[in-house]
Parts: sequence; structure tokens; C-alpha cells
Amino acid sequence: MRRFTNWRNIDDGAREKQGYISINLMLCIKNMSEISTIIILTGGAGGCILVGGIIASFERIQPDWLEKEFRHFLIAFGGGILLGAVTIVLIPEGISGMNGSMFAIPVILIGGFSFFVIERALGLRRRESPQLMGMILDYVPEAIALGGLVAFNSPVAPLLALLIGLQNLPEGFNAYRELIDRNESSPGKTLFSMSVLVIIGPIAGLSGFFFLSDHQAVLGAIMLFASGGVLYLIFQDIAPQSRLSKHWAPPLGAVIGFCVALFSEMLVVNA
Repeated sequence: MRRFTNWRNIDDGAREKQGYISINLMLCIKNMSEISTIIILTGGAGGCILVGGIIASFERIQPDWLEKEFRHFLIAFGGGILLGAVTIVLIPEGISGMNGSMFAIPVILIGGFSFFVIERALGLRRRESPQLMGMILDYVPEAIALGGLVAFNSPVAPLLALLIGLQNLPEGFNAYRELIDRNESSPGKTLFSMSVLVIIGPIAGLSGFFFLSDHQAVLGAIMLFASGGVLYLIFQDIAPQSRLSKHWAPPLGAVIGFCVALFSEMLVVNA
């Protein structure tokens, strides 16, 4: 009888150990799935930078005035999507992450001021590449926020990835033209440099996943910080560049870009 009891205890211990192993295995599979999701979402959004550059390397519109208007349209279109990302995703989710705290407002202000300081420090005006640096400045915090949203299983994570990709496409287009117009590098070297930027997204997204998964308030603050910075970039760099005297397509591009962001949000909500 005693021997039977010992075997039963051993069996119970083995089953308990097997249960722990199964739970740990399931957690590992879940984490790997989330990591794969982050890499796919951020990599896809970052890949739009390179796609925009490739399109710009082939696309030429005649006459010259039409090409100029098209480029300004794309700048405004990207600005409209950025504004949509801020008002539809980043600010609402950021405020929610901070539980509606009034500290959300100073965080937005700090974000705008910080982007101003970074822009001045890098001398973007002097270097004449605001599109490229502006794209990097808004892409990195958005990718970090995306990784955090995946960690919290937020349903808006795919929406944010879509908006990042949509804004990176015209920004990549214009950043390529910006770099080529400076006559400092060949088309191949420019595209290679832009392809390196694609890696930034997954790195930033994974850092958000691993470091912010237990800090929802910090994630909300990062989204609000990014919102303030993006708003600064829109009115400091994007809006002035998009304006073209006696042409109305660029401002309409901003409206269309914002509507695309709103339409994407409605699709996700109603899915």
C-alpha cells in the first residue's frame, strides 16, 4: 500500500512538472508569435520607405510643373496621414494609457519642444533634408509605440502600422528626391541608405515590446510625446514645403491623406 502511494506521488509530481513545462511552452510560443507580429508590422511599415524611394527613382512626370505639383501633393498627403495618425490613434490611445491624466498635455508640449531642439541641433534647415530627418524622427517613436501596443494586444496596432506605412511611402518618395537633388550620392547608394532605415522599425518595435509591456502609462506617454513631435514637424517642415503658389492640389492632398487615415480607422473598428 505504501509503495502504491509513493508511485502515485511520483505520478502527481510528474504531471505537475509536465503542466509547468506546457505552460512555459505556451508562453514561449505566444511571445514568439507577438515578436513575429512586431517584426512583420514594423518591417512592412518601414519597407514603404524603400518602396517610395524606388518609385521616385523611376517616376518622371512631364511637364516639369506637373512633376513639381505632384511632389508637393505627396508631401501634403503624407502630412494629412500624419495628422490623422496623431488625432485618431496616438493621442486617444496615449490619453487612455495614462488613464485620462492631465499630465498628457505637458507630455505633448514636451514632445513638440524636444523635436524642435533636435531639429535645431541637427541643423535640418542648413542641411536641406527635412523630409528625411523628419521621417526618422516620427518613425522611431511610432514604431516603439507599435511594439508596446502589440504587447498589450491592442486592436489598433495593425491600424497604427498601416498609417506608419502610408506616411512612410510619400515621405520615402520625397526623401529620395531630396537626397538626389543635393547631388551628393548616386541613386543606388541613396536607395541602399534608405534600405538601412527599414531595420530601425523592428529594432524600435521590439524595444517597445520588451521594455514597455508592463508599463502602460509609459507607453501612453511615448505616444503623446510622439504626437507633440509630429505636430511640430507638420507645421514646421511639411506644411510650408507642400504649399505651391497658384496650385490647389497640395492642400487637397492633405485633406485626402487625413480621410485615408480616418477611413482606415473606421475599417478596423467595424471589422
